[in-house]
Amino acid sequence: MADDIFPRRKFLLGAGLAGTAIAAGVTGAAEVQQLVPPAAAAPPQEPEPFVTLTVSEAAFIVAVVDTLIPADELSPSGSDCGVAVFIDRQLGSAWGGGAKVYRAGPFLKGKPEQGYQLALTPREYFASGIAATNAWTRKTYGGKDFDRLAAADRVATLKAMEDGKAAFENFDARAFFAQLLSLTMAGFFADPIYGGNRDKVAWKMIGFPGLPATYADKIDDYRNKRYAAEPQSIADFS
Repeated sequence: MADDIFPRRKFLLGAGLAGTAIAAGVTGAAEVQQLVPPAAAAPPQEPEPFVTLTVSEAAFIVAVVDTLIPADELSPSGSDCGVAVFIDRQLGSAWGGGAKVYRAGPFLKGKPEQGYQLALTPREYFASGIAATNAWTRKTYGGKDFDRLAAADRVATLKAMEDGKAAFENFDARAFFAQLLSLTMAGFFADPIYGGNRDKVAWKMIGFPGLPATYADKIDDYRNKRYAAEPQSIADFS
């Protein structure tokens, strides 16, 4: 994270631009940012029930995604965009239960480049990570869980985790932050059918047309100019 306290989610905008510049028909990030219209406020939504997160775990995830994706001129907050729901659904899926993950051991301490090396399923890993984070914030911030912290203290906690300066007991805070960030980014930019990117707000923000992947019939009409279209998701073709 940059030093200027999550500079309005540039890390998310950059990630989206890298993967969609070609589809949007532009040549660079600066051009995309000039063309992106101000984000409209998300329409009122009925709260969606969480399928696997407990009340305290859901409060933690909502606080994290709203810290990483604050409401601003680009989009509503992370939770208003459905990112917390996306994470909950992923953790409640077969992937969250450890499907197709080798878990027979032995589980030896690996090197960072070897990736995930624990016996826990992703769902168990997140439960442990949330508990470890809350234990650390209670020690650091006078008995408060992460979701009870002031906005600046939430930012400071995530920065300490990312930098490896938060000493969690028997848990890798830096690795957990990386997983939180990865799922938050996925939820913000994924097809809305998976719960996040509500109202296709992230796609609209970066000018990504969504599911359509064949543009052969539009090459001549849009040669040397930007292709702009209302984004379409999997649900639009169902």
